[in-house]
Amino acid sequence: MDQLTIAGKTYSSRLLVGTGKYKDFDETRRALDASGTQIVTVAVRRVNIGQNAGEASLLDAVPPSQFTYLPNTAGCYSADDAIRTLRLARELLDGHDLVKLEVLGDPKSLYPNVVETLKAAEVLIKDGFKVMVYTSDDPIIAKQLEEIGCCAVMPLASLIGSGMGILNPWNLQIIIENAEVPVIVDAGVGTASDAAIAMELGCDGVLMNTAIAGAQNPVLMASAMKKAVEAGREAFLAGRMPKKLYSASPSSPTSGMIGK
Repeated sequence: MDQLTIAGKTYSSRLLVGTGKYKDFDETRRALDASGTQIVTVAVRRVNIGQNAGEASLLDAVPPSQFTYLPNTAGCYSADDAIRTLRLARELLDGHDLVKLEVLGDPKSLYPNVVETLKAAEVLIKDGFKVMVYTSDDPIIAKQLEEIGCCAVMPLASLIGSGMGILNPWNLQIIIENAEVPVIVDAGVGTASDAAIAMELGCDGVLMNTAIAGAQNPVLMASAMKKAVEAGREAFLAGRMPKKLYSASPSSPTSGMIGK
């Protein structure tokens, strides 16, 4: 079976799904089940995983025994904030060390601040974290994050929550060709075809939240995304036919036909 390996652990699903923006924890769980995901991202600053005593906790609806949690630093705009947030997550999750690092540049675009991201990654990796990192689609920055020790690099397809799809496939291909760790498209996916395209390019996985949670029917969209990721991966492994401009070729051979 073609599996995804991150930080030494293998997963059969290549779709990573966020847990925010759903109407309630019940819808969250139904969408996650429909997606087939095994890794779920959790915004520590926005979702209760035990830090708010007396409130409903995601841990009850989405047990860590059934899903691999990926605490993230959504809402952090400095390396210090991101480091502090993930250290809190490790305490709340009994030493859990696989995390998603994102340090944002501004609240309007949510574009990554790669300078602060690099600083935070160095500290977290020295502190024993296994860091999956959200970044721009700059191939040089992506390689630097890998060399620091990040266990996966996650370039954006387009801005977080925009649903604009993959705006720069050429940069993604450069990142993929040069990476020795998994490359997972993170942010900007809007619909199933976007996910399929990411996988056809050779990405190892796709991470999304708003594309599912923001759909009119999140559970049905989650099912569509599952199929899209699987289809895109199979298409990549199969190897598409070459494109031939103005070179028509019939589906059936014409040689040997009667009258030829």
